Amino acid sequence: MKHASWRGLLAGQVAIWTLAVGGLPLAAGQGQVIRFDRPAGKWVEALPVGNGRLGAMVFGGTSRERIQLNEDSVWAGPPVPVNADNLGPKLAEIRRLFFAGRNAEGEQRVAREILAPRISPRSYQTLGDLWIEDLDAGGGEAADYERALDLQTAVATTHFRQGGATSRREVFASAPDDVLAVRVETDRPDGLNLRIRLDRPADFATRAEGNDLLIMEGRAQHDGKQLGVRWLAALKAIPEGGRVRAEGNDLRIEQARAVRLLLTAATDYNFDNPDEPLTRDRRAWCLDRLAKTAGLEWAELKARSVADHRVLFDRCVLDLGDTAPELAAKPTPARLEAFRQGAEDPDLIETYFQYGRYLLICSSRPGSLPANLQGLWNEHLKAPWNSDYHININLQMNYWPAEVTGLPELTEPFFRLVQGLRRKGGEMARKLGCRGFAASHTTDAWQWAALMGRPGYGMWPFGAAWCTAHAMEHYRFTGDREFLERVGYPLLRESAAFLLDWLVEDPETGLLVSGPTTSPENSYRFQGRRLHLAMGNAMDQMIIRENFENLLEAAGVLGVQEPLLDEVRAALPRLARPQVGPDGRILEWGHPYEEAEPGHRHVSHLYGLHPGRLINPWDEPDLLAAARKVLTYRLSHGGGHTGWSRAWIINFYARLLDGDAAWDNLRALLAKSTLPNLFDTHPPFQIDGNFGGCAGIAEMLLQSHDRRGTIRLLPALPKAWSRGEVRGLRARGGFVVDIRWREGRLEGARLVSLLGNRCRVAWGDRTGEWPTSRGEIIELDGRLRRIR
Repeated sequence: MKHASWRGLLAGQVAIWTLAVGGLPLAAGQGQVIRFDRPAGKWVEALPVGNGRLGAMVFGGTSRERIQLNEDSVWAGPPVPVNADNLGPKLAEIRRLFFAGRNAEGEQRVAREILAPRISPRSYQTLGDLWIEDLDAGGGEAADYERALDLQTAVATTHFRQGGATSRREVFASAPDDVLAVRVETDRPDGLNLRIRLDRPADFATRAEGNDLLIMEGRAQHDGKQLGVRWLAALKAIPEGGRVRAEGNDLRIEQARAVRLLLTAATDYNFDNPDEPLTRDRRAWCLDRLAKTAGLEWAELKARSVADHRVLFDRCVLDLGDTAPELAAKPTPARLEAFRQGAEDPDLIETYFQYGRYLLICSSRPGSLPANLQGLWNEHLKAPWNSDYHININLQMNYWPAEVTGLPELTEPFFRLVQGLRRKGGEMARKLGCRGFAASHTTDAWQWAALMGRPGYGMWPFGAAWCTAHAMEHYRFTGDREFLERVGYPLLRESAAFLLDWLVEDPETGLLVSGPTTSPENSYRFQGRRLHLAMGNAMDQMIIRENFENLLEAAGVLGVQEPLLDEVRAALPRLARPQVGPDGRILEWGHPYEEAEPGHRHVSHLYGLHPGRLINPWDEPDLLAAARKVLTYRLSHGGGHTGWSRAWIINFYARLLDGDAAWDNLRALLAKSTLPNLFDTHPPFQIDGNFGGCAGIAEMLLQSHDRRGTIRLLPALPKAWSRGEVRGLRARGGFVVDIRWREGRLEGARLVSLLGNRCRVAWGDRTGEWPTSRGEIIELDGRLRRIR
């Protein structure tokens, strides 16, 4: 679907989700601010701003400020992995080896005959750096220093006194005006004396044009290879008083009481077809954008940006109680350290929750690329894991908070990417002898799809199928029928076509199984060998069942009837289900193999517990005890040692209705896997844990995933959160939910019906059910009695 078509869908979606819901005020100090008392000494202490497309990390230096820059489409380029043709017959032979117990031989053939070579690096890259050098600073010590990021306004500020003068900077990335905006001011009598420059680690050129403009341009690449996106950045300086002039490839600001710096960038990347670069004049585009923005006063430019951000940010509010004033006054790293030592800091948890929402707002907007492994923010030319789109959990986790915390329109880039995978994913499916489309464990801005690399990570054609589950969830939350018809159903249908052809009958059981595949990135021991591939792995079977059920649900909504649906109905009862091993745990593999790494970071065989709904206390409780044993075993062997893995475990325990265990793991996430600026760390920095942790907090407070659509209030409330309030969470069926509790018990709730669906609510063993009309408000007391 073209971007223009998405705009029409989003307009209707936003109207649905904002019906009868006003702006929600956020009290001062309530999870809003990340604060430092010194400049950033390293990148993970800098503060992120972004508008979805343009991003920056603000260091807050005194005599020399560094603002590291990103534009979301600056990627090194092809070649990309491509599978060989006609792999279906080879797969059939390899499957026979696995069914005969010759797993090692089968895995060797997969590595030799099926997987394409990995081609790396091909990285998302930094746009460069903006440097602001104060030539009159004199090197003296700065006093009264404060650097802060206000999550509600999305403005980063730096304030200090030096040499008897006060300096203040503001930085934000405006979505409505599509610029990065910086303002520097001083009360120094002779004004500012600054040098402004742009640079980059490699592959760029800079120049000054006229007296107030800097241009930096280049092409993303790796040492002359992997030639990718052509890009251009433009910066305009607007002094307030004083003057600006060019000096070589820099700008000089002299005797100004303040200066505004406006930066934007353009590339030739074409999201709708990356193989056909855009031919627009990048310089002209940037200069036009700067000319339109330069005419705005700073207050107006800032107000426009803040208002746009708050439309999204203010939809959801969390209050878990008050932090002691002496702790709340400390810089964020000191509070984080106190929390590690056992201090209670409810405001820090609120901040962490809102930070996840903030980061998604800043890294994924309609028209941008999706949030990648680092979201939007990356200082490298060769980023860890290329800062790509890992679709064996990481990209999906990035979007877990979107629906439930009131940010549904931010999923647009995600779905555009998944739609983009249909072309290369269709080619991959045909090479495997299947219909439909599929994708492996990863992709990037070039939207390629191939089984590649090593068996332990690369032999897994389920990335696209997992992504299609988000389409059905988007419909369940928003009721957007047009989205389901034009986007969701085609994705589900083409994925199901692939899965039908990928399945094979197990000659021992007669059931349909997937394989040979990895259980993402894990391994087992068999016949004295460490192996990675098997038949009928639990995660595969769960994803397939979920996809088939989602397709049938979507077809029912849309009134679709077609032969493929009959194939799905015939296959469903023949699908092998997850098995429980002799020790009472759900088997990760199709057989009870010895685990080579019992504390592995992936817990793939609990996909049906979360994010799926195949295992839950109300519809299919049989596997709950076995799922809990999986978690206990994993954690006892060192599991959860990466940030995103720990975040996933929070969500697992929330789904098990164990609030105290969820809280223990949330504490562990902040204590062990959170950087000074509250970024998540794998290590190194990887943003998915921020999003997964945010979603986990929401999951502790509200669930609505059972098959009856029951809205469950406080399903996993920990003892540590004895009192609190949350406003603006979203439930499936189209409800906005506010909840208040005291002494661990529900005090009251308010629900707004956005779609007019039937409302079924539960708290503990109490339930209530009411018909609703569109826009109707239901208010409940602590015993679920309707009081309005």
